[in-house]
Amino acid sequence: MFAKINNFISEVTVELKKVSWPTRNELIGSTMVVIVSVAAMATYIGICDFIFSKSIHLIIK
Repeated sequence: MFAKINNFISEVTVELKKVSWPTRNELIGSTMVVIVSVAAMATYIGICDFIFSKSIHLIIK
């Protein structure tokens, strides 16, 4: 069992050496794109929700 765990860890180490890791600037840029995209979608969904809830309120009332 320990041989399998050792083998797994060594294979993971080999594969991690092949990974092309992003630079700090690339990582920050990608993070900013995600944050701005999420904020834009949250704003859009919030506005749509507000409009739909007001419309339903006017129809029901």
